[in-house]
Amino acid sequence: MSSREPDALVVPAATAERVELPHGGAFHLLADAVDTGGELGANRLTLGVGADGAAPHYHALSSELFYVLAGTAEFLLDGASETAPAGTLVVVPPGMPHAFGAAPGSAADLLIVLAPGIQRFEYFRHLGRIQNGHADFDSLLTEQQRYDVHFLPAMSWRRPAG
Repeated sequence: MSSREPDALVVPAATAERVELPHGGAFHLLADAVDTGGELGANRLTLGVGADGAAPHYHALSSELFYVLAGTAEFLLDGASETAPAGTLVVVPPGMPHAFGAAPGSAADLLIVLAPGIQRFEYFRHLGRIQNGHADFDSLLTEQQRYDVHFLPAMSWRRPAG
């Protein structure tokens, strides 16, 4: 065990990398596993009105924490729907199928923490390319193990539009 204490990590908002999303939202990349010694990864996700955040998936290795900073989010948690207004904390354990997005008629601003951390900044960049039409979703499927994001394509969670 090292006698040296780890350094604190401070990420001013202006220095966080921003990955634009087509609905007016963005990923704000705050801390990757390399920044925290593998302890956690953190990002802020802003979603436009009614925008999807993530299709149904699970994480085999990590828990995922969501804190709704503003707006209202909608979650699918192991098959159950949950509406989460600002101030709500949601913690998803490893292995639990989940999906999330901004609730219909609302935008959402989420702080998301994954622990233990996985190197996932490139995953969020790739999602940005997919959502902006510069890559196909299937290009992400071969990376599920690397990013500990295992998609469940047969699961539907959003109500049909209209």
